[in-house]
Amino acid sequence: MTRFLYTLVWWLALPLVLLRLWLRGRQEPGYRQHWNERLGLYGRRAANDEPLTIWVHAVSVGETRAAEPLVDALLKHYPRGRIVLTHMTPTGRATGKSLFGKHGARVVQSYLPYDMPALVGRFIRHFEPRVCILMETEVWPNLIAECGRRKVPVVLANARLSERSLRKAQKLGKFMRDAAAGIGLVAAQTEDDAARVRQLGVANVAVTGSIKFDVVVPPALVTLGTQLRNQFGTGRPVLLCASTREGEEEPILEAFGNALSAGTLPADTLLLLVPRHPQRFEAVEAMVRERSLPVQRRSQLTGGARVGPETRVVLGDSMGEMFAYYAACDVAFIGGSLMPLGGQNLIEAAALGKPVLIGQHTFNFAQVTEDALVAGGAARVADAADLMTQAGRLLNDVDGRAGMGRNALAFANQHRGATARTLALLPPLAE
Repeated sequence: MTRFLYTLVWWLALPLVLLRLWLRGRQEPGYRQHWNERLGLYGRRAANDEPLTIWVHAVSVGETRAAEPLVDALLKHYPRGRIVLTHMTPTGRATGKSLFGKHGARVVQSYLPYDMPALVGRFIRHFEPRVCILMETEVWPNLIAECGRRKVPVVLANARLSERSLRKAQKLGKFMRDAAAGIGLVAAQTEDDAARVRQLGVANVAVTGSIKFDVVVPPALVTLGTQLRNQFGTGRPVLLCASTREGEEEPILEAFGNALSAGTLPADTLLLLVPRHPQRFEAVEAMVRERSLPVQRRSQLTGGARVGPETRVVLGDSMGEMFAYYAACDVAFIGGSLMPLGGQNLIEAAALGKPVLIGQHTFNFAQVTEDALVAGGAARVADAADLMTQAGRLLNDVDGRAGMGRNALAFANQHRGATARTLALLPPLAE
């Protein structure tokens, strides 16, 4: 595929893309908002008192949270600069607003324009960024080419590239090699990530570690977690299943019910179930009710309302409260790993000193997961039944659970510093 053909496909598909955007808006209204930004339409340019604009792209929730230490560090390092933070999803945008609203006008949010030269060009003309920083795995060929044409350096920060993703990229041949060659710097999470990125043809690759280790746990969310724990019932064991994906909740609920019946789990164990995608909250609640497990939703726990002793499941139907959920639990299972989906980030749970359980499928976070396992802060589970067995063992063993939590916290603290290393590698941004 050539970039010309790629662009042509984008233009031909654009009506269908916009239709899909509108249809998704039925479940998530955020998709119908700010649609003009996706087309590179911004109206009159607002006055910008900051002489330096840094463009950071974080596609969705995970990448936005990962970007937090870097955004904060950039604003501190460049006190007369601003960040233009782009996303692809409404949940990513909402997360960005929650995290960076404290910075006021110094953080401007927008959706990323679709990857067509004219649209990306309008974005660059409107915001005039001095550098483009893409978080983790985002590679957009026209965006990179347009930045190159307009002398805007492109950096891929906190980069990770699995074997599976490398194979997919290599199938695109010269098309992907040309895009990779346009990236001026890659700050990779691990040596393995760096080696795979080099195979794509990027010349300047450094290993900085994961910026996610530098995330500061918000005190307000820890306080909220303590409040939630009191609402759950002091002393009641809490098993958190965080960021679960489609196909995982059903076996988890089945195994949870079986474990309660068999006595594998303490009889009063509360399952705190937090699906990764908000559009699935209703469907997951229906799964719980189908199994006759009494359930309450997080959104019902306002004004100090307590969880009844008969309740077996609390559905975490909120956004931006994952740290609070981790703070409120005794043991944390990280979703996306029971099915071949690559897993999710376990660092936030470790940073709060929680014992971590993780499934077999962690190729998106392979090195971080292995390091946590070696450190003794995490343990693998074979399936949902094994998840409940190992959770039961930890919930019944206060000392063992505390020791594993200390190992998790030590692991998280040991790997800090990626933000400073990344900042030191960025091209000079003269103000």
